[in-house]
Amino acid sequence: MAWNDYLGAFAIVALASLLLSAGIQDIRTREIANWKSGAIVALAPVWWLAHGLSLYPDVAVQFALAAVVLAIFFAAFAMGWMGGGDVKLIAALALWLPVGTFMTMMMVMSIAGGVVTLAMIVEGRVRRASGAIEVPYGVAIVFAALMSIREPIFNRFL
Repeated sequence: MAWNDYLGAFAIVALASLLLSAGIQDIRTREIANWKSGAIVALAPVWWLAHGLSLYPDVAVQFALAAVVLAIFFAAFAMGWMGGGDVKLIAALALWLPVGTFMTMMMVMSIAGGVVTLAMIVEGRVRRASGAIEVPYGVAIVFAALMSIREPIFNRFL
């Protein structure tokens, strides 16, 4: 293995660890720490270096994707549909995933989010809880991201 293979393996293990940590935190507290999304953003250049991405157009496309994703999901946050930690986590992941893989992640995230929401509704009814439910949507984001980084086209290490 060449140095970039080790660098890429380090980056993907770090990403998976951060994602799992974010998902667990979201289950426990319904929040995702800013530093976790920040660390995912900071590790993206390591991933790019390991895979020989060029500044233009490869990295520029990733930044453009992240900017569009951040704008769209910030609007959802502003309307009260999503939490800020979820928005930052999705935008951070946009720096890592090629556009096609990111779109696949979004589809998986939507389905997983529906499953998590239904589970929370059932759990609330069983406990006879009153008030609005708080859905740990970060779990769906983490699940979808972990499934996406297993794609052979994206990750040649798995």
